[in-house]
Amino acid sequence: MSTMTCDSTAAVLTDADIARRLAPLTGWSHNEKRIEKTYRFNNFLRAMSFVNAVAYLAESVNHHPDLMIHYNEVTVSNWTHVAGGVTEHDFSLAEKIEQLVRES
Repeated sequence: MSTMTCDSTAAVLTDADIARRLAPLTGWSHNEKRIEKTYRFNNFLRAMSFVNAVAYLAESVNHHPDLMIHYNEVTVSNWTHVAGGVTEHDFSLAEKIEQLVRES
């Protein structure tokens, strides 16, 4: 798993590269200029615990996803704002989030 931090030199990936990188990430999809996944939890507190863990993780790599919370559902949207699309940084963060979920 990559430990890269986000910077402004990241190249936007092609649709073909995005599709290839999405293949091993269960539940993630490509939506316009982002990759995203909705996670469902038993209750609101579990969802908020997940959001806080993702926030800590995102801050540690200086790459911040958009997070939408709806009671027990959290949608994570990754895109590299400075690049204007999906980059390797987004997949690195998605992989780290998946690892977080597996370990919790």
